Amino acid sequence: MKTISKCLVFVLAASLLVSCQRDVYMFTSFREPANEGLRYLYSHDGYHWDSIPGVFLKPELGDQKIMRDPSMIRGKDGVYHLVWTIAWQGGAGIGYASSKDLIHFDDKRIVPVMAHEPDVVNVWAPELFYDDDEDHFVIIWASTIPFRFKKGVEEERNNHRMYYTTTKDFQSFTPTKLFLDPGFSVIDAVIVKRANKDYALVVKDNTRPNLNLRVAFGNSALGPFENISEPYTDYKTEGPSVIKIGDRWVIYFDSYGRKSYSAVRTKDFKNFEKIDQEISVPEGHKHGTIFKASKKDLKRLLK
Repeated sequence: MKTISKCLVFVLAASLLVSCQRDVYMFTSFREPANEGLRYLYSHDGYHWDSIPGVFLKPELGDQKIMRDPSMIRGKDGVYHLVWTIAWQGGAGIGYASSKDLIHFDDKRIVPVMAHEPDVVNVWAPELFYDDDEDHFVIIWASTIPFRFKKGVEEERNNHRMYYTTTKDFQSFTPTKLFLDPGFSVIDAVIVKRANKDYALVVKDNTRPNLNLRVAFGNSALGPFENISEPYTDYKTEGPSVIKIGDRWVIYFDSYGRKSYSAVRTKDFKNFEKIDQEISVPEGHKHGTIFKASKKDLKRLLK
């Protein structure tokens, strides 16, 4: 009887722990041709994802009225911040909006991060990261400025580099600076803090021979990021998003060549295990980022 009682107590304690967890995983999403707006997926374990019906923010900014690559993060005050791509080409900014409940959005506007560059071709896939060392948000994105960098295998209007700005309040922003120039065209970068002064940068090699993911390493959120790895995903993969589950990191990415979503798992960002058979992602989901949201906000969304 004592053994049974101990088992029962353990089960009840485990159930209580799960029920008391305040947060769930959320995945920002959009669907092609990117003219509908912001969608969400959610997951309780980080591996199995379900869609939340509906569109929660229409793309109304810019001339092309699209929303691609939505990236969201929750601030210390509970406010959610969203940035996204507003145009394939043209324009010199990114979309921004904030929300307290993931449903109603305020302060919708264009942040003109590349307005100082008259020849900029595009502003792609902005990604949010909160740097707790400096207590500010970092926004990184890919842009092409023809003839700015050494000619590689890409033609000049596809020779991307990564840029960044920082902000504490999404009202004032530091001057835009170069974030990453590895000597070849790169897009879709994601900053990951592994430990104190230990960062990884997951990034897409956007050159025609590769079109796959690599990783670089640095000692701060702003780099410099060096020691770029060999590719660890297949041809035509992009849009990474990274979460930590237990003692391992899971990197989700869009296998657009196979028209599916994929994932790898790693402890050290040097050895990668393919885990497509362990995940489930709804069909049609496109490049977004994973963030934490409260169970209260998820419950409201599902209504």
